[in-house]
Amino acid sequence: MYVHIDDRLKTRRRRGRPPRLTDAELLTLAVAQAVLGFHGEARWLRFAHAHLRGMFPYLPQRPGYNKRLRAALPLAKQMIRSLAADTDLWPDRCWIVDSTPVECARSRPAVLRSNLAGWASYGYCHSHSRFYWGLKLHLICTPAGLPITWALADPKVDERQVLMALCDLEPGLLAARPGLLILADKGYIAAELDHFLAARGVSLLRPSYRNRGTPRPGESLLKTVRQLIESVNDTLKGQLGLEQHGGRTIEGVGIRVAQRILALTCAIWHNRSTGAPVARSLIAYDH
Repeated sequence: MYVHIDDRLKTRRRRGRPPRLTDAELLTLAVAQAVLGFHGEARWLRFAHAHLRGMFPYLPQRPGYNKRLRAALPLAKQMIRSLAADTDLWPDRCWIVDSTPVECARSRPAVLRSNLAGWASYGYCHSHSRFYWGLKLHLICTPAGLPITWALADPKVDERQVLMALCDLEPGLLAARPGLLILADKGYIAAELDHFLAARGVSLLRPSYRNRGTPRPGESLLKTVRQLIESVNDTLKGQLGLEQHGGRTIEGVGIRVAQRILALTCAIWHNRSTGAPVARSLIAYDH
């Protein structure tokens, strides 16, 4: 992974002395932190200083690591796309879209003094039947779990509007996949969205209301396929610690979400690149 990142990442020219920790080394550390289950940067850097000295010529202290990591969000997005496009899953003409809550604060005093005010808001989590304060992660991936694109948005923003914004942001993704099929849940039911995607040659398959019309073709198989993106969200939260991200600013939350998605993409890229008969999981002891 480090070699792939180092070969494809164009090092930014800065004035003055070059950084002692390169961008490729920084992203490698970030992925290792997520895969090994270190949610806090302090514990992770103590572990790295004790066990990874021979792998990295220089390891920063916590303030320097945090500052570099928050500034590396564009690099993380670039590497997610580079690793995903380097797999045989990238041209897949079937996508799955879903959203999941990213809680950022729980107590009322924490909400009032949070630096995320203006970005985060109250939303309702149907899976846990409770309200939360934070953001919502909108993720588009292939049936194999490979992330295609993603966005963080206010929980009050309509999911259908976010999906249309993601499609408009990178029209080349749709143009490169004629006959694209997107699988979604009932939250994406809207005539406006259907017309929007149809104008771009994209088909949307989602459940229909029980008391409205006849079921759509293939709807009986939709529930089984929909479980795939639920497993992706469960991996991000259960194994990669998305719910314990610890971000207190929009930059901090953004890079910590990207860090988890990058780790997931790296694991899928590794499994597809090596062609191993048994795929490696994201569990630490499996590495």
